[in-house]
Amino acid sequence: MTPDLDYKNNPLHGVSLKQLLTEIVNHYGYEILYAYLNINCFKVNPSIDASVKFLKKTDWAREKVEAFYLYQFKSLPRASDEQFELPPRDRIVPPDQKPGLPAELSLEDAERLREKRARKAAEHDRQGGPRRGPSKEAPRRASAPPPDNVDPWAKWRK
Repeated sequence: MTPDLDYKNNPLHGVSLKQLLTEIVNHYGYEILYAYLNINCFKVNPSIDASVKFLKKTDWAREKVEAFYLYQFKSLPRASDEQFELPPRDRIVPPDQKPGLPAELSLEDAERLREKRARKAAEHDRQGGPRRGPSKEAPRRASAPPPDNVDPWAKWRK
């Protein structure tokens, strides 16, 4: 890392997950967070403590919330492709980019965004493109059941 480029310009620097979550919940509320992020901890009995506990254990969800904080709540421009590949806390924000006012978000906008994402996913599926990330379903393996006369523990016995 070069001395003039460091993490101190990243609005997440020095901000705890609880503090970050408190800021965005106080500004947007749980309903907007669930509508935009689709994370159940914001829908089912939401609370700061329960959400923090879940987010600390779940990297993908924490990174989603931190990215929301950077690009919606702090209104930073989208990161470069190289920086976007990094977790939000590891991104280097150029010194000329300063946080702005929180974006104005609505449930109607969230619904339009969800529909747009669904259309893009359906289009992607129709084209047969490769999926990013691991599949949610376990791979299906066609395997014949072992014959009745085979001892399944034989290879571990001496």
